[in-house]
Order: sequence, then C-alpha cells, then structure tokens
Amino acid sequence: MMARVRTAASGRARAIVPGSLSPPVDPPGDREVAGGGDARERILDAAEDLFAADGFDATPTARIARRAAVAKGLLFYYFPRKIDLLRTLFAERLPVHSLSGVAGVAVEGDMAGSLVRLADRIGLTGHHWQVLSAILFREASTHPDIRDHLRSLYSVLMELTEAVLDAASPRKLDHERRTAAAGTFVAVLLHEANSHRFNGPVPDLGATAEIISGALRA
Repeated sequence: MMARVRTAASGRARAIVPGSLSPPVDPPGDREVAGGGDARERILDAAEDLFAADGFDATPTARIARRAAVAKGLLFYYFPRKIDLLRTLFAERLPVHSLSGVAGVAVEGDMAGSLVRLADRIGLTGHHWQVLSAILFREASTHPDIRDHLRSLYSVLMELTEAVLDAASPRKLDHERRTAAAGTFVAVLLHEANSHRFNGPVPDLGATAEIISGALRA
C-alpha cells in the first residue's frame, strides 16, 4: 500500500513506496528551471573541479550541489544519476567530433611543420583539457563508457595524424610505417599534455616531428 504525504513548500502530494530507499525528488519549481541554463553549467563546473581533485567515487552529489550553489533536487533534475554528470562532461566538454578536420594544417612537403600545426589545432595543453584529462585517465579503468571515450579520442587522434602525414608527404607513404609514425606522435602528444598537468619536463614536440618526418622520408 502506498502512503501519500504533502510537502510544506509546494502543497503537492507525492507517493512513497514502502521499501524504497528514499522518497522521490520533487521537480524543481518554475523559477529554478527558468534560470536552469546557468545552474546546469555551474553544476558541470563544480563536478569537473571536484572529480578532478578528489575522484568520481569520492565526490558525493551533495558536495557538487553545494559548490554549484543549487538545490540537490535541481541537480538530480538535470542529472538523475551521478554517472550522468561524468558522461555529460566528456560528451559536451571533450567531444571527439570537435577534433575532426585538418583544413589549413597539412602543407605538402612540410610533414614536421604540419604535425606541429596539428598539435596546436588540437590544443591538448590548454587548462580545460588538463582538468578533464585528469578525470578521463583516472576514471577510465573503472567506468567502461569513459574508457570507450578515451579509446575514441585516441582513435580520432590517430586518424587525424595519419591524414596529416598523408597530405603533407610528397610521396605515398607505406601504411605500416605511417601508422607507426602516427602512434609515436600521438603518444608524445598525450605525454606533453600530461607533463603540463603535472608541471613536469615537457617533451620537445617540434624535435619529435622532425625525427618522424626524417624517418618517413628515408
């Protein structure tokens, strides 16, 4: 049998199912939803900062709501489960599709310069990437969908790098050597991004590009 209770704030009745872990969350009021665009972004900002600092599992939704200065019910209105916050961060703030396209990057006969321009276009050393990558690499081992996003990101980086090498090379490249060269460049690219995040020694991307270019020309 279901009991009905009436909330003091709204006067609306809601059902509580016996044995449920918690009563259902009231939907946010019209005024809360009206300013929801800004609130939603604040929730994502707070989740990004806290997940990067403390990890996904160690961050309760209550802390995210407090950091975002929103009611917990509004957080659940936009993100019914905590994992939805994590998925949305990567889908909206580190989208794989945004990396597509190399127009204006590849210059025939200048493979090294083309690779450096590609790295600049992708922009993995920016602050936003550094914060999201901290979350991405930490959570990929325990959350399959985040691991899939990391794999997709790596695949896109490989495809872009191989496309730039093909377009910049004055002659047709051997498929296996091109793939190996692209894998080397992408590995250094990701290492450079992580070096910035940890304030460690930064690899020389330009020198790496010159070595790769020389090896492919040989």
